[in-house]
Amino acid sequence: MIQARGLSKRYGEKIAVNDLSFDVEPGKVTGFLGPNGAGKTTTMRLMLGLDYPDAGGVTIDGKPYVTMANPMREVGALLDAKAVHGGRSAYNHLLCLAQTNKLPKRRVDEVLELVGLTEVARKRTKGFSLGMSQRLGIAGTLLGDPKILMFDEPVNGLDPEGILWIRNLMKALAAEGRTVFVSSHLMSEMEHTADQLIVIGRGQLLAECTMDEFIARSSGQTVRVTTPQAGQLAKAVTAAGGTVVTGADGALVVSGMVAARIGDLAFEHGVRLHELTVVRASLEAAFMELTADSVEYRGGEGQEPQVPGPAQEQLAPHEQFSAEGRA
Repeated sequence: MIQARGLSKRYGEKIAVNDLSFDVEPGKVTGFLGPNGAGKTTTMRLMLGLDYPDAGGVTIDGKPYVTMANPMREVGALLDAKAVHGGRSAYNHLLCLAQTNKLPKRRVDEVLELVGLTEVARKRTKGFSLGMSQRLGIAGTLLGDPKILMFDEPVNGLDPEGILWIRNLMKALAAEGRTVFVSSHLMSEMEHTADQLIVIGRGQLLAECTMDEFIARSSGQTVRVTTPQAGQLAKAVTAAGGTVVTGADGALVVSGMVAARIGDLAFEHGVRLHELTVVRASLEAAFMELTADSVEYRGGEGQEPQVPGPAQEQLAPHEQFSAEGRA
């Protein structure tokens, strides 16, 4: 269980995190979403003691991360997949983490096998692709067999097979009762992975709810209706405040009205229904709607530049080592 209460962090004039409070429960995959510059990475750094809050704090199973005697046995964290000494092999990188955290040597081979890097275990990491580096970073998070796992953009650089693998891995870890907290910009993937969502914008909490609840709040949700009396029903729905569009197949697509209300109107007007289906909005559509006023960096022609800022700071190798091993 992760609990953040009143978490705040300022870098000069910029407020990166502003009075942020939320809970991350065990047994679920919790997605952490927000536009670029929203404060996601800063929040995760604060959770791991890599930065210190100006106010508030975070407890993990009731205690701050920095007070843990054996942090890798309790929390596995991946914030920057490339924060590895390029001269070390994958095996030696993990062995160093294991030895400095009093973990059994056998765990190195076990996690390398789990992430699919056994064949390249003795190769230097400087030749690794981003996808291979992600797998190595995930191996590091699992080394201590922790109950709580935190991932920042874990699918970056992975191919479709790798994305499916990490999705199934996170679901399996949550099914074991572990706490899984994952930040990602890939909405389509997050929609298939997360059970719970925490959404922030400009450092403030925008939503904390289940995936279904979040999408249901979107105005993009519509209802598909087929009926032999389409014209009559369309008039009734429009008069009641709904918006109706006729699809290419003759079905009505209704927005601004729930399915139950449409069914009641059909009954009241003697309209026979053949289909009444709720078509929910995508996570991407719901996210864009909610965060429209929280986007910090806007570019022309729909392109959003990747502008670095305090909330997007990357970990230096020694900081990644500190976060994973406290060595």
